[in-house]
Amino acid sequence: MKSFTYTVTDPVGIHARPAGNLVKAIKNFESACTISGNGKTVDGKKLMMVMTLGIKQGQEVEVKFEGPDEEAAAQTTEAYMKENL
Repeated sequence: MKSFTYTVTDPVGIHARPAGNLVKAIKNFESACTISGNGKTVDGKKLMMVMTLGIKQGQEVEVKFEGPDEEAAAQTTEAYMKENL
């Protein structure tokens, strides 16, 4: 399992457009993904589930990958989040 923690810097938090792009990026990988925040854990490959987290600016999320391409998935996702969230 590969995981990382990220503090959201976007003033609006994890909102529709970047969340949609995040999920699209995660779906490119075979590994399973979970995103945790606000006391909830959801499937990172399901947009509506990610939106239910309600993550705002300054809140922390933990992203975990498990599978054959977990290393690449974690690196790509963390880079996306740093650039867009």
